[in-house]
Amino acid sequence: MSDEEKEKNAEAEELEAQEQVQDAPAEEKVAEPSLEEELLKWRDAAMRTAAEYDNYRKRMVKEKEECAKFANQRLLEELLPVIDNFEMGMAAASADASSMIYIGMSMVKKQLDEFLAGNGVSAVEPVVGSMFDHATEEALQREPSDQPEGTVLRVIRKGYMLKDRLLRPANVVVAHTPEPEPQV
Repeated sequence: MSDEEKEKNAEAEELEAQEQVQDAPAEEKVAEPSLEEELLKWRDAAMRTAAEYDNYRKRMVKEKEECAKFANQRLLEELLPVIDNFEMGMAAASADASSMIYIGMSMVKKQLDEFLAGNGVSAVEPVVGSMFDHATEEALQREPSDQPEGTVLRVIRKGYMLKDRLLRPANVVVAHTPEPEPQV
């Protein structure tokens, strides 16, 4: 290499070094906002994670309360047919209300009612003549009647609620307005 070429190379290297020095503050300026953006991004992620954890914790507390509130639901659902049969027996024994059998059954019925009430169970007893309620009743039959469509005609089996949850709907027969027969 000649001296001229060496000088040109040296000048070029010097110019590059100067450019790098001049560009360095610009790069730092570019880097600073990206660090701030990175900080904001991680702060946002941390806040979101904290909020998700808080929501998770609240959801778990609520589910635990629900579990405790309805822990006996299955037992109570299996007990309902036994109670139905017991009530049918009481109805049959009521013909002689002064008999010891009826009196004893009445005492057991009272204990059953107290047990159910103590566990948050209440009876759903539709009123004959009221309108059918889809939320707590199940229509097993429709019968022609002069009553308005959907009126409860008979209660076949009462229903039960566990606190604010339906254990079993009441079974009812509802009125059906027959269509007039076409005249020929």
